[in-house]
Amino acid sequence: MIRPATIDDVPAILELVHGLAAYEKAPHEVRATEEQLREVLFRESPKVFAHLAEHEGEVVGFAVWFVSFSTWRGTHGLYLEDLFVQPGVRGTGYGKALMAELAGICVERGYQRMEWAVLDWNEPSIEFYRRLGAEPMNEWTTYRLTDEPLHKLAGRTPA
Repeated sequence: MIRPATIDDVPAILELVHGLAAYEKAPHEVRATEEQLREVLFRESPKVFAHLAEHEGEVVGFAVWFVSFSTWRGTHGLYLEDLFVQPGVRGTGYGKALMAELAGICVERGYQRMEWAVLDWNEPSIEFYRRLGAEPMNEWTTYRLTDEPLHKLAGRTPA
């Protein structure tokens, strides 16, 4: 079963975030708290959304996403920030069902693309996405500013 997350799901979402971070070999990088997730996912006009996969009443996977925009297409899109399914139920269709749910949102809302990033070493995920028909954007390199460099560029001291 795939469904939108509710405020009561926040502890399970944070647990999945930690599971994803461990899988991506970066458990020390998680700073999110339940309070932060409640605030961003369930405020009056949220900017980020989550859908969950359930197996026998237990949350076993999630997709966290937000609306993006393409100047070239002149329309919104959907950016998938995170997709994670617990190891014990991988290969049973939950990842594909989450992706299909998000694709449905795109189609229903007139969004013309869905994008995400995947780590270069993550061959199982790369193959999964290719089986769905996704194409890698190999000519693009993702850049990120965080922490001190972000504050330095903004001309502000970190809090």
